[in-house]
Amino acid sequence: MEELSLNTVTVRDRWTLAQCIEGCARHGIPGISPWRDKLAEMGVAAAARRIREAGLVVSGLCRGGMFPAADAAGRRAAIEDNLRAIEEAAAIGARCLVVLGGGLPPGSKDLPGARAMFRDGLAEVLPAARAAGVTIALEPLHPMTCADRSVLSTLGQALDLAEEFGEGVGIALDVYHVWWDPELERQVARARGRIAAFHVCDWLVPTQDLVFDRGMMGEGVIDIPRIRALAEAAGYDGPSEVEILSRRWWAEEPDRVLERIVAWGQGA
Repeated sequence: MEELSLNTVTVRDRWTLAQCIEGCARHGIPGISPWRDKLAEMGVAAAARRIREAGLVVSGLCRGGMFPAADAAGRRAAIEDNLRAIEEAAAIGARCLVVLGGGLPPGSKDLPGARAMFRDGLAEVLPAARAAGVTIALEPLHPMTCADRSVLSTLGQALDLAEEFGEGVGIALDVYHVWWDPELERQVARARGRIAAFHVCDWLVPTQDLVFDRGMMGEGVIDIPRIRALAEAAGYDGPSEVEILSRRWWAEEPDRVLERIVAWGQGA
């Protein structure tokens, strides 16, 4: 079976983090990637202990970033939240902290300014991440989310920042957000040694919701094996982390969802 990790957002509406940990162990999924809201509900120390007891690898923690804000107080709050996220990632032994760009501040049309705020926020928290041994994994999101979710829109942008900042900064490669990019092959090759996470799901046609209608792997149009091969050629040997934001799949019985994930990992 392909090495897998469950991003807990995949079953967020039906399971707590404790249930996700138990479910991964029961279904033979060797990795987990919690979201911070579920981690907070369970408690960081308790979650770290349960994850260790279950023998799971923590492929990542979601999420940090989101630095752009309307004023200095908002930017400072984002930085402080990211410092907490770094501490949480270190406590649970996460391979990386996934960091998103954040959207335009309310009422703003200043895209270059928002991108500058993201860069500045990253620069401020990076020393703490390095000190804690936590890799910052920059995750570019599809350009459709630029206004409200991420001003970091392409793999090329993310790699520019990773190369600028150097040690401790990598990328999270999510097939949902990069499959369309005509520069994909060149940029993944450029990412050699910097791929900290590999996220999988599928793009449905038609897509009913541009954020919450991702498909189970194999349901849509993304050539996941090709992108995985590109990542492996660039040196990535970690798990395929299943991250499906989908109202349809959230309504399913979580055990059935994990059964489908395992079947995909087995090539079924």
